[in-house]
Amino acid sequence: MSNFDAAVIAAVIGHMNGDHATDNLTIVRAFAEPTAAAATMTGLDTEAGEWTATVDGAEKAVRVPWLGPVTDRASIRTEVVALYQAANERLGIEPVEH
Repeated sequence: MSNFDAAVIAAVIGHMNGDHATDNLTIVRAFAEPTAAAATMTGLDTEAGEWTATVDGAEKAVRVPWLGPVTDRASIRTEVVALYQAANERLGIEPVEH
């Protein structure tokens, strides 16, 4: 169940999967499935982002809590960026400039 309008969720998912596919994978590897071969954002709410991760050839639902509060569309972006930055730090890799 989501706390956001379906159009907002669709826009965020479309942007993440269309423009930030490697960021999805970085987040999933850092916070949920270190051996994931792929990750696609599938949903979100005020508590977490949701992805489908491909692990050993099988798809697995993954839920990663936001690091800070998510109350509106602008805060979704802020928290996705925060997750991505924290994921890079956790994995010890340099973030890609966007």
